[in-house]
Parts: sequence; C-alpha cells; structure tokens
Amino acid sequence: MPKDQTEAIVLRTFNVGDQDKIAVFFSRDRGILKGIAKGARKFGNRFGSCLEPSSHINVYFYEKENKDLVTVSNCDLLESFFDIQSHLETAFTLRYFSELIENSLPARSEEDTLFRLLLKILRALKQRKELVFLTAYFELWFLKINGFFPDLKKCKKCRKNIGKTGWLSVKRDGVLCSRCGSTEREKITSEEISVYSWILKNPPASEKKYPFSIEQIQNARKVLKNLIVFHIERRPRFPDDLKKHFNT
Repeated sequence: MPKDQTEAIVLRTFNVGDQDKIAVFFSRDRGILKGIAKGARKFGNRFGSCLEPSSHINVYFYEKENKDLVTVSNCDLLESFFDIQSHLETAFTLRYFSELIENSLPARSEEDTLFRLLLKILRALKQRKELVFLTAYFELWFLKINGFFPDLKKCKKCRKNIGKTGWLSVKRDGVLCSRCGSTEREKITSEEISVYSWILKNPPASEKKYPFSIEQIQNARKVLKNLIVFHIERRPRFPDDLKKHFNT
C-alpha cells in the first residue's frame, strides 16, 4: 500500500472513536481530501499541532481503492495560523471560508488558484490586515474563480458603459444600465464597483492603505453575499450567523 503526500490546508476536524480524528483537507493538487488520523487525540501523538484548523501542512497518507477516506500517517507543519483564531470574529470568518470551499468543490479536483487565495488571506490576517476587507476580498475572488462574478463595466443588454448605478440581472450573470435595468432588481453603485475593481487589481496584503471605509466595504459585501447565495443555491453560515448562534 504506497504512501502518498500533498500540500494542504486543514479546513476542519472532528472526533471519532476514543482516540482518532477525521480531518478535512484542502489540497493544492487534489482538492478536498478527507482522512482519518488514528491516535490523533492521544497525549504526545505524532501529529502535534498539524491538525489545527487552517494549518498549512504537508500531509502523508495511505489510500485504499474504492475508499473515500484516506489514512493519514504523518504531517509536516509548514505554517501555523493558530494565533489568529484567538480572535472570535476571525475564527468565525475562517469557518465560513472553509464551508464555502468544502461545499463548492467536487472531491479530488485540483484548485490551485483557490488554494493560493486562501493561503494569501491567511497570511494577510497574520499581518493583522483588516478582517472586513479580507472577507470581501475572499468572497469576490471565490465568485471570480468559480465563474460567478459578472462583468461590471458593460450593460449585459445594450453593451453600453454602466453609469453611476447599475442593476444586477435576474440571473445574476450581468449588470444592466439605468436605461435597461429596473428598481425591482438589486442595485449596484459605482462606489461598490470601485471596491471590486480595487480588489481585483491589488493583493490582499497590499502595502497600500485600503481606500475605502468599513461602511463602503460592508455595502459592497451585500452584493457579494447575495451572489454567493444565488449561485451555490443555499445560504452558508456567514460570520454574523455564527456569531448570533454562539451568543444564544
């Protein structure tokens, strides 16, 4: 039974039996990978802190034919993001990112671009960059990578430039100008378009000061959240939802 390995980020783990854990990994070259780490709950086990959520690791595993669950034999920790999760809002946000990734990707599909995005966001959080902005950054690029983010520059119907205000089409696959759109559709402003354009042109840990207020970013997120719900056809647990549940 040959041993294999892959670079991965730990999305989540849960306990099974008396001493074991099941880990859900987001692998650079294999997409979502689930494995059992036997003895991971024993004191002084060989996995150490490698199975903490958001850990960037090399994972070594055995795979049996026709089995969805691999057996994790060992891990090497490449980078830890344990400290940033002591902040509750950050922990909730990372759970949200993990849910989007785990539930949007088919098993064993290579997603290098999304992998690099998540790793960049984690490193930006480690540098204490603004959480609200990084959430919007991840949401926009998650939509973009999956082909769900519409063209914001041209009207989907008449192909003229969008002015100060546009309207998302019913299918959320484009933006209509004020001549072709309707107040019955979701409004999108030039201010929000400016936020999206900046995100698409700059890295998440940019040395530049973010040229937007928290309120402007939150307004831009409303559109992004609605696009996510529309395209994945369900409502994920947004950070605010997790916070409300935690406080009840």
